[in-house]
Amino acid sequence: MDQLSNPSSYEMPSSEEAGQSILPETVGKFIKCGHTLHMLCMLAMYNNGTKDGSLQCPSCKTIYGEKTGTQPKGKMEIYSVAQSLPGHPDCGTIQIIYSIPPGIQGPEHPNPGQPYTCRGFPRFCFLPDNEKGRKVEKRTTTFLVTMLMLHINVISLLTQHHSMVTRLDLCLSARRQVLELLKVAWMRRLIFTVGTSSTTGEQDTVVWNGIHHKTEMMSNLSGHGYPDPNYLENVLSELASQGVTEDCLKPPGGSCSS
Repeated sequence: MDQLSNPSSYEMPSSEEAGQSILPETVGKFIKCGHTLHMLCMLAMYNNGTKDGSLQCPSCKTIYGEKTGTQPKGKMEIYSVAQSLPGHPDCGTIQIIYSIPPGIQGPEHPNPGQPYTCRGFPRFCFLPDNEKGRKVEKRTTTFLVTMLMLHINVISLLTQHHSMVTRLDLCLSARRQVLELLKVAWMRRLIFTVGTSSTTGEQDTVVWNGIHHKTEMMSNLSGHGYPDPNYLENVLSELASQGVTEDCLKPPGGSCSS
């Protein structure tokens, strides 16, 4: 059995026990959520996964450790566009461009050594450049507040003078919440995977991996565009299901709770 990394926060046999056979009735417990599972099932889950040092509780889907995926190598580019999205007339647009070239599948893919295709790349995706879409960077915000109101508490400024901050465009160029989490998901290889296309049935091709993106900018003919008032909340939930949450944006020294 591969040794799991210590921060994963689930109980494993001691080194002495690891050298012995595990009895079928032996039960392990996920520390954070408290759910239990037969150790043999837990080991099977790990051995059948990507062996990245993470496990997901089958009962509540809590992820332990840092989950990584099987996304092939590529590039994620980010641009700002002045044009507003339907349903978001008060802000501009964030454009994300994903580029992945064809290649050969690795040992983590369905058919190692075989080629994979990349249909529809580069893929263009869009986010509203508004408060829900951004993550304010504390250091930048503190600097701006200090320059403008030296004697006003940062939290007080953001809560009591929100409209003023918006008018002066202070909050708001730092980092986008969803965007920053998508960057984390990209670095962890969670945005795409190699599999079978649900639209064409083609096998061994790069496909989305359960984190929905909006690929239409000015319409919603396919259901993958705007307006969609629930999209940002939905994609935050999908990111969380992959272990990517706001905790992952903590400065160095912080940790991503999982």
